[in-house]
Amino acid sequence: MSGSPTKNHSYQDHAGRPRVVVTGMGVISPVGKTVADFWEALIEGRHGIGKIDKDIYPGVRVNTAAEVKGFDATMYLDRKEARRTDRYCQFAVAAAKEAIEMSGIDFSTMDPFDTGVIVGSGVGGLHTLQNQFEALLVNGGPDRISPLFIPMMISNIASGTLSMIYGIKGANYCVTTACASGTHAIGEAFHKIKLGYLKAALAGGAEAPITRIALAGFTNMRALSMTDDPDLASLPFDSRRGGFVIAEGAGILFMETMENAVNRGANILAEIAGYGATADAFHITSPDPEGKGAGTAMKLAMREGNVTPDQVDYINAHGTGTPLNDKYETLAIKYAMGEEIAKSVSVSSTKSVTGHLLGAAGGVEAVASIMAIRKGIIPPTIGLFEPDPECDLDYTPHRAKQKTISVAVSNSLGFGGQNGSLLFRKVGEEL
Repeated sequence: MSGSPTKNHSYQDHAGRPRVVVTGMGVISPVGKTVADFWEALIEGRHGIGKIDKDIYPGVRVNTAAEVKGFDATMYLDRKEARRTDRYCQFAVAAAKEAIEMSGIDFSTMDPFDTGVIVGSGVGGLHTLQNQFEALLVNGGPDRISPLFIPMMISNIASGTLSMIYGIKGANYCVTTACASGTHAIGEAFHKIKLGYLKAALAGGAEAPITRIALAGFTNMRALSMTDDPDLASLPFDSRRGGFVIAEGAGILFMETMENAVNRGANILAEIAGYGATADAFHITSPDPEGKGAGTAMKLAMREGNVTPDQVDYINAHGTGTPLNDKYETLAIKYAMGEEIAKSVSVSSTKSVTGHLLGAAGGVEAVASIMAIRKGIIPPTIGLFEPDPECDLDYTPHRAKQKTISVAVSNSLGFGGQNGSLLFRKVGEEL
């Protein structure tokens, strides 16, 4: 949509607050370095999981990961800046560039304090951390540590870098809530715009965790799939699932008030209409076994979006492929939607294709949810051949499914019991 809202709509939502829309999206992922390539892989069910090179990661016991292959940071940064920037930040810059170009925004026409940047990351500059620890412990001691170690490593530097590249001077910070980081970043930016603190924002998540120390840590806590077969590594909701597949990349949205988007003739991709954030207050890694924390986040997103459970057409599940997450998220969906409606709504886990991008997952999966709305296609959960009896919803196994989608919910659940849900809707649907 571009131009004016339909005659049945205004620039305000049902509560009289500004409506917030997405006009640009960008993705760097193991299955594509553009939104178009990413989406094509999702709907075709082509995963990006491969075997780990044990020469690069000696001694690690895990066998698979979902890496971004062939990424060239100098396509987005000059060589000097690329050398001074951690991989996770490079991903954020690349995804933001696509989002901005897609949006058609001209920042010179806006007050720089009216636009913000909120990019989440669960672990920040792990490549830098790994390299500098090796410098400290193996290659010469404290004097070998780079003076750029701290600014390259910190989790907020992606947001800071984007603000400097584009001259954005509004609210600028990082959300770090483990695997919910990207979703929370988008939700917080959404609320900043809705409450009138900003008119626009870049928001999402970026992560580059595939390092020796992270692979060892996640392996030793028994979170990762240990199979050596990439085709059997990420199996959300399947009875054979044994853990998630660590992945890397970024997903960034450009968001703005509907009024701003319409006035500048932007192409509106979807509306962000609701956001819910809750805590399980249960365990440092296990989700709430009753599903009420995540379920309440979904309820809050639906309430803010002024939709009822029967109006939700698609849920992009967190769906990590760990034994506890998938079972408890199923309960959460039932708690939020009611048993009968939960069994009729289309659900899928795109992590079956991408692996788990940790703090970037929410950003990438927001893009997947918006594309599902725009294309009228539910991306599949691949590898789901032996359903877990405790996971008894419609997870769209094997193949994508055509379906008119007016409302989609995207879930992210993080270590520490931190839950986030975003509600997207097709522009033109009644409030």
